[in-house]
Amino acid sequence: MEANPLLGVLLHALGGLAAASFYIPYQRVRGWAWETFWLVGGAFAWILMPWAVASLKTADLLLVLGSAPRDAVVQCYGFGVLWGIGGLMYGLTMRYLGISLGVAIALGFCAACGTLIPPMFNGQFHELLHTTSGWATLAGVAICLLGIGVCGLAGMRKEQELTEDQKQDTVSEFSFSKGIVVAVIAGIMSACMAFAIAAGKPIADLSIAQGTDSLWSNLPVFVVAFAGGFTTNFFWCIFLNLRNRTSSDYLRNDKGGQLVNYLFCALGGTIWYLQFMFYGMGTTRMGRYDFSSWTIHMAFIIIFGTLWGLWLHEWRGVHANTIRLVWGGIGLLIVSTMVVGWGNYLAG
Repeated sequence: MEANPLLGVLLHALGGLAAASFYIPYQRVRGWAWETFWLVGGAFAWILMPWAVASLKTADLLLVLGSAPRDAVVQCYGFGVLWGIGGLMYGLTMRYLGISLGVAIALGFCAACGTLIPPMFNGQFHELLHTTSGWATLAGVAICLLGIGVCGLAGMRKEQELTEDQKQDTVSEFSFSKGIVVAVIAGIMSACMAFAIAAGKPIADLSIAQGTDSLWSNLPVFVVAFAGGFTTNFFWCIFLNLRNRTSSDYLRNDKGGQLVNYLFCALGGTIWYLQFMFYGMGTTRMGRYDFSSWTIHMAFIIIFGTLWGLWLHEWRGVHANTIRLVWGGIGLLIVSTMVVGWGNYLAG
């Protein structure tokens, strides 16, 4: 397949824009509890869209899934269940911290954990301590953690500087303490997607053998992994519906308002799915620069998340020094992804 790094960067930019934007439509939902719109949007993000796109682009999707090794399917689904916890916590991060701060802190932990957990899990962490590429990678993680700390300091200042009314005017349920907890869990558990994709490699290979273009070979893997993620979110959201007595949200008689809510949830879920579609396409076009794919993807999400936060006035009312802290922390996170990418380049 012909490499085209410029096109690859453009596709990663689209994926980053989608990842930073999917929560915007959810903010337009009216009269529904968080668990209701998260579950409806998740049905589109993790079930309907993966099946629809995979059915269009995979050569005989049902045959591929039916013929795939059972161990591969079970492991891919299992890691998807664990990854679903990370996705759930990521959604809660947006709920408690807003888009700009939530994206920065959650993805900072995601980048750090996604870099360190796989080699730890595979017993290869010691190799990082004996190579230049390993030390570069660890330096990138250290810068990432520093960036998280700076963003966290900005979040604490925001909580101190704004009144309760001001907080609710920008992020209705702003809570820095809750946001940090769920962001840490999101970062740790989101690393399981890498294991899900690795476990699903036999499914992707079988898809190619059936005649699927390699550009789309991971689509059946996403069907299985996202089904696992949906399982986690489904049971948690239903539990919240029952506990909070919000099950009636799905069937209220206000048909006009209900339709609008469902449309916004469908839009949010579809945009969420597009991040993975564009990311997968972008990696196939980067050629020898593929080592930088995850770095570029993370950087674009942080950049677009910050721009959305400014556009939505999430930092309105805070002091200028706090705004500078936000930009400084985000700058450190972007630099950290570049340093990690450089470490990957040296390793290659």
